[in-house]
Amino acid sequence: MNYYQMEQRRSGTLTDSAYIRQVYVWMTLGLAITGAVAMLVAGSPELKRQIFGNTAVFIVLTIVQLGLVIALSAAVQKMSAGMATIMFLLYSAVSGVTFSSIFMVYTAASISTAFFVSAGTFLIMSVYGTVTKRDLTGLGSFLFMGLIGLVIAMVVNIFLKNSTMSLIISCIGVLIFTGLTAYDTQKLRRIGAEIDVNDSLNMRRMVIIGALTLYLDFINLFLMLLSLLGGKKE
Repeated sequence: MNYYQMEQRRSGTLTDSAYIRQVYVWMTLGLAITGAVAMLVAGSPELKRQIFGNTAVFIVLTIVQLGLVIALSAAVQKMSAGMATIMFLLYSAVSGVTFSSIFMVYTAASISTAFFVSAGTFLIMSVYGTVTKRDLTGLGSFLFMGLIGLVIAMVVNIFLKNSTMSLIISCIGVLIFTGLTAYDTQKLRRIGAEIDVNDSLNMRRMVIIGALTLYLDFINLFLMLLSLLGGKKE
């Protein structure tokens, strides 16, 4: 290996580390905002009445939440770094409003348990995605197909309201998002190794989309575990 190749590898490693570090910082910030907003809404009878007592308001919030994540994922390369950041933070806040409903359904103890189990699982799979020499690309394709099937099953069960099917969906969901955490971690590290560290605009865009990716993995893993393990209020 010549000097130029050594410099390229060292530069790529440094870029990868800087990129991944920023991705986790922004993902953590997004989760913190979601959690803080969720607890704020859950602790305010007036906010709960205005949001969950009015079906139209909740539907609008859900549409906004879905629209933000689709727009950010699809058009991040066309946005300014500031706009991408604002949209991510706004999505985190709106998600906190809609997810506050879990405090109305599950006990605080079960929510805490599901959160810490999710955090531990996420950490383990992130480490695995970082250190493994195995190419997880094929696994990602398989998990994506499974995710599509999971969404279809969830939509169908909205009408069936079958408890056994709900249990199966939660179990499969945990497996899918556990696998996606490892796959996405490896994918993001590859992206980080190829980013031009001098292009701050593109760096921030890719940091935000990376943070959103891991944020969604964590949130969905948490919701699936909560559905599977959570104790509901009487």
